[in-house]
Amino acid sequence: MNRVATLLIVAALILPASLARAQAPSQTSVPAGTVISGVVHDASGRVVVGASVTTRVPSGAERHTTTDSAGRFSVAPAAPGEVTLIVTAPGFAEWRLPAVASTSAAAVDVQLEPAGIQEQVTVTPTRSQQQLGTIPASVSVLNQEEIQRRPAIVPDDLLRQLPEFSLFRRSSSLSAHPTSQGVSLRGIGPSGVSRSLVLLDGVPFNDAFGGWVYWTALPMESAERVEVVNGASSSLYGSYAMGGVLNVVTRSAERRSFDTKVQYGSRSSPKVDVRASDVWGKVGVTVDGSAFDTDGYPNVLSSLRGPVDTKVAVQFGQMSGKADYDPNDHVHTFVRTGYFHEERHNGKMTTVGPPTEEMNDTTWKYVTGGVRLRLPDTSTLQGTVFGDQKTFNSNFLAIPDATGRRAIGRLSLNQTVPTDAVGGMAQWSRAFRGNHAISAGTDLRWVDGDSIEDAFDAVTGTNKTLHRVAGGTQRSLGIFVQDVFAPVSNLTVTASARLDRWRNYDAHNTETTLSTGAVSDPVLADKKDSVASPRLGALYRVHERVSVWGDIASGFRAPTLNELYRRFSQGAVVTLANPSLGPERLTGGELGVNTIVARNVTWRSTWFDNRVKDPVANVTITPPNLLQRQNLGRTRIWGVQTDVDYRIGRTLRVGGAYIYDVATVRENQANPALVGLQLAQVPTHRGSVQLQYFDPRFLTIALDAQMSGAQFDDDLNTPSRVLPRYSVVNLSLSREIVHSFEAFAAVQNMFNEEYFVGTLPTLVGAPRLVSAGFRVRFQGH
Repeated sequence: MNRVATLLIVAALILPASLARAQAPSQTSVPAGTVISGVVHDASGRVVVGASVTTRVPSGAERHTTTDSAGRFSVAPAAPGEVTLIVTAPGFAEWRLPAVASTSAAAVDVQLEPAGIQEQVTVTPTRSQQQLGTIPASVSVLNQEEIQRRPAIVPDDLLRQLPEFSLFRRSSSLSAHPTSQGVSLRGIGPSGVSRSLVLLDGVPFNDAFGGWVYWTALPMESAERVEVVNGASSSLYGSYAMGGVLNVVTRSAERRSFDTKVQYGSRSSPKVDVRASDVWGKVGVTVDGSAFDTDGYPNVLSSLRGPVDTKVAVQFGQMSGKADYDPNDHVHTFVRTGYFHEERHNGKMTTVGPPTEEMNDTTWKYVTGGVRLRLPDTSTLQGTVFGDQKTFNSNFLAIPDATGRRAIGRLSLNQTVPTDAVGGMAQWSRAFRGNHAISAGTDLRWVDGDSIEDAFDAVTGTNKTLHRVAGGTQRSLGIFVQDVFAPVSNLTVTASARLDRWRNYDAHNTETTLSTGAVSDPVLADKKDSVASPRLGALYRVHERVSVWGDIASGFRAPTLNELYRRFSQGAVVTLANPSLGPERLTGGELGVNTIVARNVTWRSTWFDNRVKDPVANVTITPPNLLQRQNLGRTRIWGVQTDVDYRIGRTLRVGGAYIYDVATVRENQANPALVGLQLAQVPTHRGSVQLQYFDPRFLTIALDAQMSGAQFDDDLNTPSRVLPRYSVVNLSLSREIVHSFEAFAAVQNMFNEEYFVGTLPTLVGAPRLVSAGFRVRFQGH
């Protein structure tokens, strides 16, 4: 298997340059001052819905529209005379048509070509549309084709092809407890809580109580692209964005479209994904859903399994609906609502008392609405409101068998976490003369939640001994401003700043000892703080093929209600909450170079250095099994990230990426022995290689290898708790059998690599998973 990964890397480095990129359309005469109409499609003839169409006259005045469900557009220039027509769409290179005055009407046929890395359009880094090659930031984009061709069943497995991406532990969301599914980019403070913000169409998707991410709830079949921004992004997005932002952007509604993917896999694993949409005049509606079930697999190393151990497994289902209303070219409104339910079997069973399986389940309901207005002065005003209600239930088993035979399992804790959250955002943007694009906005979030717990006796696990209710309310308010400007033709500068004010109140931790009725109800003080988060970045185009960039930024993250008030267990390890936690603060910088080495060959490399003050970490207080969340002191995370992308004609694409990541403790007054040690769950080396072959006449192939170096499973860097390096290879094959009907087969962990994802006990990752199925696509007119 390592030989296969090596061959893929070599291929990525020595394949010849691709064929010449398609040339821009030649100059054509179209009438200025009259209506210009046409249709937008890709190279296969499929229409492009929602493409942005702009007419620009020499004075700079512009008119805008978007293509409808049939890919058609109609727009009148702002003034007579010379007109330039500009068409952009995510995943495609920009299309321009210079035009001169004419006496005949214009009917334009627009064929968009796939965008190179630098030409891709992204919205997340600056909260506005920009080409990737003009942004002074480290950004990765996965488009719709890449998402749908990959063999991954859940989104986090798909995102692992980006070496900067990882969850708290190596486990996939197919098996991991949801509270360990926090995303870490570049190893910035890995824990169950995310140091990075996850968005769905710009709306926060992290769990409001704990910050982790329900990856199985993301509607990936509706995704148009996924944008990943590395580095501190608190200057625009506030808390959670300290380590970066991941935004899933969904597709617009299309006329009479239907897309379903049905598959069945080994370990009795059926999965169904459905998306349907339609457009009636000015209203577009999209409905999507997915459902998955599996028998799971044993996740404890075979030599250690005992009567306690069963299989880890998950069943989930999600459904969402979105309605868009565009009464005219200046107004866009939408509303989305969704429902998600998940049940997880965590691989353990009691052996004393009534048979009880360790499980957790989550029910989540949410609603979102928003409006975007194009004002008469050409500025844009948009607002979004959102609310969700979530209930998380989990129990935990204790395995006190000191002999290591895992023969005794008893119930230790039942936990219910109800959470309510509401929030909103408003943003104003306008382009000014002098090449300035200024935006300003504000956002607010309110979260209220409790951890309601029942503890059981330490002998049989059948008698409740303690009842605990711990929780509180958190409110955060932020204001931000940003200017993107070009002081000279080859230089783009981004300057942004944000001020956040957050407050925790109504905190409580009430414990009732059931045998005596004694109540402990300590007074927990309110906590509040204000944090400023500036950022300055600049990109200079040295040559049409070479640009260099850099930035310096600060970020912060307020502790979640989960860290402040909820305890949890993982195997034999118990981690306590800490109501005294303060905010984490980060200061970081990046230097990067983007190079088009040859036609269709792009290479990017970034050096990064992040210094974190008071990071919240799980610190061992009684070795080896009792930990508590604490503000650690100071850490430093620095390294180099690089990737290369080769596009060989229209059918072949090869890419590779690697990150060298050094994450260490720099200061810890409470435990100086930690200074110089590596942060747990951060490997020094990670890499991936991808190969895609696409020819609709024959076959589509997607092959990738993911590799990770060794990492520690604890903060003390105990030699016995090292997780060794590993690599896995994944493959998918697909072919269109008849029009709109595609068959496919996929395999994850092709060589059935046994790799470790945890210690105490030794846990293993997902084994080989083979699946096959079909996809049906339909689009009417």
